[in-house]
Amino acid sequence: MSVTRRSFLVKTVGATTGLMIGFRLDCAANVDEATKVFSPNAFIEISVNDEVRLWATRSEMGQGVRTLLPMVLADELGADWNRIIVEQASPGGKFTGVRLRTSGSGSAVGTWHTLRVAAAAAREMLIAAAAERWNVPPSTCDTKNGGVIHRPSGRAIQFGEIVIAAAKLPVPKSPALRDPKDFSLIGKPIRRLDGQAIVTGRAIYGMDVKRPEMLYAVLARRPSFGAKLVSFDSEQAMRARGVRHVLPVTTGIATGVAVLADGSWAALKGRAALQIRWSAGEGAAFDSDRFSADMQRGALLPGYPIRRAGAAEVEIASSSRIIDATYEYPFQAHATLETMNCTADVRDGFCEIWAPTQCPEVAQQETAKLLGISEDKVRVNITLLGGGFGRRLFADYVPEAVELSKAVGRPVQVLWTREDDMKYGFFQPPDIEVLRARLPDKGVPTVWIQKSVGSNLSMFGIPSEQDAKELDRYAKDGSPWGVFDNPYNLTHLTADFIPFNSPVPTGPWRSVEYPGTVFARESFIDEIAHAAGRDPIELRLAFLEPGDVLDLKVQKVNRARLQNVLHLAAAKSTWGSKLPTEKDWHLGRGVACNVYSEDCYAAHVAEVAVRRDLSAIRVRKIICIVDCGLALNPLGIEGQAESAIIWGLSSTLGGKIHFKNGQAQETSYSDFEVIRMDNTPAIEIHIHQGADSPGGFGETAVPGVAPAVANAVFAACGKRVRRLPITPEKLAMA
Repeated sequence: MSVTRRSFLVKTVGATTGLMIGFRLDCAANVDEATKVFSPNAFIEISVNDEVRLWATRSEMGQGVRTLLPMVLADELGADWNRIIVEQASPGGKFTGVRLRTSGSGSAVGTWHTLRVAAAAAREMLIAAAAERWNVPPSTCDTKNGGVIHRPSGRAIQFGEIVIAAAKLPVPKSPALRDPKDFSLIGKPIRRLDGQAIVTGRAIYGMDVKRPEMLYAVLARRPSFGAKLVSFDSEQAMRARGVRHVLPVTTGIATGVAVLADGSWAALKGRAALQIRWSAGEGAAFDSDRFSADMQRGALLPGYPIRRAGAAEVEIASSSRIIDATYEYPFQAHATLETMNCTADVRDGFCEIWAPTQCPEVAQQETAKLLGISEDKVRVNITLLGGGFGRRLFADYVPEAVELSKAVGRPVQVLWTREDDMKYGFFQPPDIEVLRARLPDKGVPTVWIQKSVGSNLSMFGIPSEQDAKELDRYAKDGSPWGVFDNPYNLTHLTADFIPFNSPVPTGPWRSVEYPGTVFARESFIDEIAHAAGRDPIELRLAFLEPGDVLDLKVQKVNRARLQNVLHLAAAKSTWGSKLPTEKDWHLGRGVACNVYSEDCYAAHVAEVAVRRDLSAIRVRKIICIVDCGLALNPLGIEGQAESAIIWGLSSTLGGKIHFKNGQAQETSYSDFEVIRMDNTPAIEIHIHQGADSPGGFGETAVPGVAPAVANAVFAACGKRVRRLPITPEKLAMA
């Protein structure tokens, strides 16, 4: 049975109300007599020298989790912020059964409550030990700056002095949590703990791993989807200085022939000299342009019902004022700054792995299966990730290193070149959205019909024939995102999804399904506003009335919160004020808004300049309003929002993957364009502090970028682009 998108990416994050999600609190407290370390649970250790160690249960890939988790620990435990040491948790051992996967914008959501409980339990034990020593009621004590204080007398004692006594006490099952008003770090802008190590080059990423006697390996990979290795001649490759082995690799998603050498340059030289024969693959003729045309025709097919309300088809048939449009979002690559890599050392029935991965449990499980050993014989060391964005939710690059290390009996580091990474990864699938609505005579539109054509994510498996017969298989999972959770108040709504798969490996990209669907929805709202003579923000606000909570069973949408970020976006952007006139440029503003997976709300306003001859487009400013509940670290949220906006701009203005003859044509940042510094607009992030608990945020600010820019382009020059990326050529054709 295939795994659905939301169940994998969101439900595995865990609900914040579950005590056992992410953290095990059922292990007894103890003191290691050799090291004198107090371990109230699997995630916290306090030593007699007052050092507090926290095991991070999420991978650090730029979202700042290795700063966020210590903030939560320090505030709830009362630890000295400067004495906290962060260690990276690995699957197995005391973390058996603990979720270490990093996905679904869930680093904060999935750990917030349970880490607080773990820290509160330790705090109560330390207080109880100090109170017993002082012979005072525990209620008169508290913790602060790494010690227990007795409030009436002012007495204080450091954690290290009482850890042995605390370890003899029972672990509280339901410890009281601090009142948020007593937090000193949470809600404050805190710089990253590892920032200096990263910018000075001391931080260890996957490619930084070095092992004694390690060989470097690169692969010559199949030339098209499904191509098989027929034969290879390694004679010339072996003549390259430093080359030690040439071996076939049968694991991973893009198999081929590996060249192993003393250094990466020697391996690359050896690969260039290989002579390889391949069979034609079943996907050798795949062409993305033809596939796009097929997808548009696919919109005529019956689909899976996603949302139903009223009688949209009947209402449309009886109306004379209809607006319709078709939008297209292309294939995209993850293009992480650090390409895929893994180091493996297989020997004596044991395997140790060093990998930048979002899914260490999968890496451990797949390695154990490949080697035929138990999972406790596989150790996975998680390095820092130079970008993830969903690409590292699959461990295809791990078994490549494992297979080669087993074959040569030495540590092997497999490196993907930039070209490898662009051509052979998992891609964001394309999306076609066909929309129809009845134009209102007054008020807001009440009739909406949407056909969404997209792909299953092959990373998680294609539905079986039996699964495909379930008409509610997508709706019950809240998919497609952005279509199912359309936030607007519609009396008559019909939304369908038509799965349309290709031989291209597909997987979750930053914000998964939202970019394509929100681009279409928010651009279409703008088209309705223009046709009806309504202000785009005013129409959205009216369209969200009465500001109630939309209960979709799978999730809820708080329309009032979305209205609130729209109001703030209007205020911060001086929406409605006239932009200045410039001789050579048309200027315009555009808006878009979205709800990401129930708990994060965002609105974007883009200011765009289009040269009067349509030869250039410049996004000059983007204002982003976010409400992600309790903003644990505003500085971290600002950084993630800025990153997400630049990510979204890259795909809006340049990024696109073309496939010809069964292979991606783009090979580097030179032809898969990303926003450079000279084209980066001014970015303003405004955070609205919301609820008492945090929402996930890593992907929230991506979906609104493309429609806000597209709407601003239309406002500037009257040209509507419905097919990304937005280029001067498309403006001329619009």
